[in-house]
Amino acid sequence: MITVPDTGQPLRSRTAAVRAARLKEVRDSFRAGSWQTSYRRRLVRTDVVVVVVTALVAAAARGAAVHDSVTPTVLGDQVLSVGVLVTAWLASLWLARAYDVRVFASGPAEYQRVFDASWRLVAPLALLALLVARPGVSTFLLVAVPTGVLALLVGRWLCRSWLHRQRQQGGCVTLVLAIGLRDQVERLVHELNDRQSGYRVVGVCVPTTDDVRPGEDILGVPVLGDLRTAGVMAAQVGADCVAVSGSDAITADVVRRLGWELEPVGVDLMLTAELADVAGPRITVTPEQSVSLLHVDAPRFTGPRYVLKSVVDWTGAALITLLLLPLMVVVALAVKLSSRGPVFYTQDRVGRDERTFRMLKFRSMRVGADAEVAVLAEPNDGSGVLFKLHDDPRVTAVGKVLRRLSLDELPQLLNVLAGQMSLVGPRPPLPQEVSRYESRVRRRLRVKPGLTGLWQVGGRSDLTWEEGVRLDVFYAENWTVFGDLLILARTAKAVVSGRGAY
Repeated sequence: MITVPDTGQPLRSRTAAVRAARLKEVRDSFRAGSWQTSYRRRLVRTDVVVVVVTALVAAAARGAAVHDSVTPTVLGDQVLSVGVLVTAWLASLWLARAYDVRVFASGPAEYQRVFDASWRLVAPLALLALLVARPGVSTFLLVAVPTGVLALLVGRWLCRSWLHRQRQQGGCVTLVLAIGLRDQVERLVHELNDRQSGYRVVGVCVPTTDDVRPGEDILGVPVLGDLRTAGVMAAQVGADCVAVSGSDAITADVVRRLGWELEPVGVDLMLTAELADVAGPRITVTPEQSVSLLHVDAPRFTGPRYVLKSVVDWTGAALITLLLLPLMVVVALAVKLSSRGPVFYTQDRVGRDERTFRMLKFRSMRVGADAEVAVLAEPNDGSGVLFKLHDDPRVTAVGKVLRRLSLDELPQLLNVLAGQMSLVGPRPPLPQEVSRYESRVRRRLRVKPGLTGLWQVGGRSDLTWEEGVRLDVFYAENWTVFGDLLILARTAKAVVSGRGAY
């Protein structure tokens, strides 16, 4: 903590000295330069390369399909098709705000915008293909669109992985000046100032009514001033945005005037909503004269979206089962030949609306493991109502490998096909766990349990009970089909790393 020697100066001068020292410390702790601009260029370059290569591959497929010989007319037609597709696709991405800094490596919104922008091309390009009646145009589109969508999403994932590595090292973050009362600012600093976040709170301004003075710290972040100096401080500290938490002292007029001060220096204004675990698709802002109304949709657990989820689950499970059938046969043989007992292990689990079903797994423990009271009485490495042991003596040698790679879970694909589970959902609980649930925890039983879910990509057994419950309830109330696809993609990484699996 910075200290200023008592030189007999007036208190106001000493406070100014503290503030100046704090500002210098904050500036020196972060690298200068706008990472957003360079990262946006990286995304644009990646998308251009992907779209051009995809268009060329589709053009080659079109030529092969119609068996055209290479003539100036055919070549010109192919160049025109490639040019139209590339131009339209990149324009669609730009219009869909796929390069908005606010969605860089933050949740599924970035992927969703790329996906939406790409599929919005299909209808107008298909109509154009009908109008021009060129041979092979349908083949061109059938190859280009699905291939390009997949390649664009993979490109974004690679760029996002690079950005996450930079943030782990303390770079490529959005600097925030927080405004609010002490408890509000503490929550914001706690949530944002970690290596996983793309934000860093670098300074705080508090209302004069709060018992905090410039020169003090809030969780290591310096208090730079009050509401009257917030605009000036944001510019001096080099903040990219100002986050305002509401209170009696921070009125609509204060926020309006702050926005006017920030406009000339190009600093964004954010209003923090005290809404816990509510995802973006459930929030709608409706302007009503001089008031903006924030609508939060109630969670819905029935309807067409759930029918679509069931169709996607069944189709996906059928395809995955066919693809992994040889691997499942190998695993079954390994279990059978390595230890005495059946290949499969069945256990009662609780599904949607508290209906019990028999869940299938490849057996990873010796026979009779459930009845070994001496082992079950050992210290529990789990938390809450969960029982886990890091080095469980009941697990077989083959079982350890299966658990680390999550191969013991593969038979649950049959539970998905039977409609008892989903590909993505909360962790399937035991009946004795459910009997100890509080009312808020029972919210996770409103949807089918999943073969994978936020609990698996978030750390599996390394998560505390509270963290696991929060992720499950969040999923149950905020899931989307596109979000499910992203969780499935993240599951592959979690399985390979083996983090939290034991």
